[in-house]
Amino acid sequence: MADKPKRNDPCHCGSGNKYKNCCQYNDDKKKSSWLGIAGLVILFVFGLWLFSTYVSGSSQPDCPPGTVWSDAHQHCH
Repeated sequence: MADKPKRNDPCHCGSGNKYKNCCQYNDDKKKSSWLGIAGLVILFVFGLWLFSTYVSGSSQPDCPPGTVWSDAHQHCH
């Protein structure tokens, strides 16, 4: 795989312009688009995990032996 051209190299499209004045903007835009999509996917998966933890989590945590959970006080007695 060829390395990405540097800013002042001739553009890879063959226009004769410098890369920075020709295709660099479009190439960078494509990369940031993929990073944005990946970020949204990660955020969505984290949200699903958080929601499933909230929905499936028991309302009563495990209390030490000899104690019971108090719904009124929200702690073990």
